[in-house]
Amino acid sequence: MLFRVLAVGDVVGEAGLDTLHRHLRTLIRMNDVHFTVVNGENAAGVGLLPRQAEEIFDAGANVITLGNHTWDKQQIQDYLEDNSYILRPANYASSLPGRGLGIYEGPKGLRVAVLSLMGRLNLNPHLHSPFETADDLLANLEADVTLVDFHAEATSEKGALAWYLDGRVQAMWGTHTHIPTADAQVLPKGLGFISDLGMTGPKESVLGIAPQDSINLFLGGLPRRYQTASGPLKLDCVLFTIDTETGRCTEVSRCDICD
Repeated sequence: MLFRVLAVGDVVGEAGLDTLHRHLRTLIRMNDVHFTVVNGENAAGVGLLPRQAEEIFDAGANVITLGNHTWDKQQIQDYLEDNSYILRPANYASSLPGRGLGIYEGPKGLRVAVLSLMGRLNLNPHLHSPFETADDLLANLEADVTLVDFHAEATSEKGALAWYLDGRVQAMWGTHTHIPTADAQVLPKGLGFISDLGMTGPKESVLGIAPQDSINLFLGGLPRRYQTASGPLKLDCVLFTIDTETGRCTEVSRCDICD
């Protein structure tokens, strides 16, 4: 079968949650999507609260992935333990709450594995290697389709991991930078890849933040709490089409929505 996966860029603030509720199910229906993964680590501005996770699931997500703001809201820790449909990066220490890999049931009994990883370059050098973590987790994995959300700063690290995993997973996308990239491609052994999905939230912003707050930072102003920008909203997402018979991705395409 042709298995269609929708990957949604980082949800930013209440505005991002509102955008997700208004558009996600329509996108799923229009594109005949079978499985949806949403990065939710910025739903509280920084971090994610349990009620916001429930809102993301209610909007249509099958799985939520996180990143470097996983621990910014301590209320999420028990939720990570209790709900197997939310993933934090697998290369955090194994002693921390939650999990970084899940296997879920798709259509016709399809076993869908989702792996969350985080980059080290210019982000968090103290993490275990995402390359070695992927090796360990994929070694004995029993799944029909494997998807990877790589939350990383450097496009070089994202591209290197994609080529490293080509032939072992069917789709990998980058999150974290909030900037949608134009490098959607299928690698030679069948891995569908894009460097960054983008974000879901305010369009007229600096990575979702009110421009004046970001300008203040770069002009050396006094530190102040970032505010989510107002104005038009957008939902950045990418559709991966995977042939489950061959185990290869056949198409990667953007299907963003702007208000």
